[in-house]
Amino acid sequence: MNSIISKSITSIFSRRPNTGLTQRSSDLQQWRGIRVKILNNNLERGLTYMQRIMQSSGIERMIKNEQLYHIKNSEKKILAKKNLQRRLKSQDLARKLKSILVRKVRGY
Repeated sequence: MNSIISKSITSIFSRRPNTGLTQRSSDLQQWRGIRVKILNNNLERGLTYMQRIMQSSGIERMIKNEQLYHIKNSEKKILAKKNLQRRLKSQDLARKLKSILVRKVRGY
């Protein structure tokens, strides 16, 4: 059993990526799963590496966002308002940054 674990840890998710032409590599990686080779029987290092890959590819966020329980409508409204505020704030900051960069490029 240890020899199987020491060779590789594989995590496969059942979701398939979009079959369109604009596939992101992270979607493809999520469909294929994550494979980590364990070298020198160092399982701790392999697990930390796998965690780092999961965070960077967005799988961890996807798992966290999947709800296994019912969310009340009032909570949905609150979450929707928070998401809207976050998106508007991000757009406002992007607009400000763009105007600053345009002024800098033009030499004002």
